[in-house]
Amino acid sequence: MTTSALTQLRVCDLSGQLAGAGATKILAAFGAQVIRVEDPATQGLWDAMRGVGPYVDERRGINMGAGFNNHNVGKYGVTVNLRTDQGRELLRELIAVSDVVCENFAAGVMDKRGFGFDELRRIKPDIIYVSNCGFGHSGPYRDFKTWGPIVQAVSGLTFTTGLPETEPAGWGYSYMDHGSAFYMTIAILAAVHHRNRTGQGQHVDLATVPAGIAMLPTEVLNWTANRHPTEAGGNRADFGECAPHGIYPCRGEDRWVAIACRDERELALLAKVLDEPALTDERFGILEQRLAAADELDQLIGTATASRDAAALADDLVLAGVPASVVKSPQERIDGDPDLDLLGLFPAVDHPDIGKVRVEGIPMRFSRTPWRIDSAAPQLGQHNHEILGGLLGHSDAELDDWRQRGVI
Repeated sequence: MTTSALTQLRVCDLSGQLAGAGATKILAAFGAQVIRVEDPATQGLWDAMRGVGPYVDERRGINMGAGFNNHNVGKYGVTVNLRTDQGRELLRELIAVSDVVCENFAAGVMDKRGFGFDELRRIKPDIIYVSNCGFGHSGPYRDFKTWGPIVQAVSGLTFTTGLPETEPAGWGYSYMDHGSAFYMTIAILAAVHHRNRTGQGQHVDLATVPAGIAMLPTEVLNWTANRHPTEAGGNRADFGECAPHGIYPCRGEDRWVAIACRDERELALLAKVLDEPALTDERFGILEQRLAAADELDQLIGTATASRDAAALADDLVLAGVPASVVKSPQERIDGDPDLDLLGLFPAVDHPDIGKVRVEGIPMRFSRTPWRIDSAAPQLGQHNHEILGGLLGHSDAELDDWRQRGVI
């Protein structure tokens, strides 16, 4: 018999977009009751993901965004207008029956709305409050506001990427939003574990900029220990541990193969598969020589791979004992990959407006407490009756009155 690991956990989720929504999506997949609180007065758009694409077709609207659906599957959705006295009281009632309150507003926003940590503790003494913003709630940068690409730049991640003698490339639009979501998940679970042992709640102050810095341990160590600055190396090995190490063109449009040779033996095997005897020349005999001649080495390999089919070449190299892979596009990973089919990494959900769509699952398997994603993201205010009525005990008449007055 299987059970969900977090069925006893209730989360009052004031977060959104990618950083917060990504964390609570993981909790919901393992059975937590995640109650997503949104603003009816702005049509839910305090979470920008509701109003932007991608979309599955030409239809548009606050319930149609595929990105919002992907990051909010398995959650309950309620609307509460915090500009009204009754709306603030409803949020207090919801916090009082929750284990966790989480949000990813800029520092100070929750305090201005009357729901800082001190107030949360008055409502529920053992509450766990996890905040997630760019610079955290203390320090000289606490009042600064930021966005995904800026977090990457400030943390140093952006500087580490790109080709030599070109501008830094960055790590994609919202890389650290996803990264901080994982940290946020860990923070929530660690705080819940502490509360279960001690009865004590706490505020976990998560800042995405230092979270980004934590992803650069070797670069930071190389400077502090060796005074070696970070240099953009493209796809080459970061610290000269092997050559060749890169991405090489193959036959067809935008087709590539990744190849890494860790020693002379693997280089000899590569030369045999590519039928390129020049790779075994004395000028490439030891690692130091190969590193010094990396441009020439890559040119030889790229010329040899350019006429080859990427998938067939990768298979030949792996069979010969050379680390290699096709540089796969998203559609190659998602459609028909037997490994992902076995893992169930892209389950389908039925959304009332969008229809049947595939979403991202959780990349792990549990033998006793597996994750489940079988319900779509909530439409705006979809579960007002179930949560505000059923859980908090308010009558249909109250809900109707609040709806007419814009409270919910």
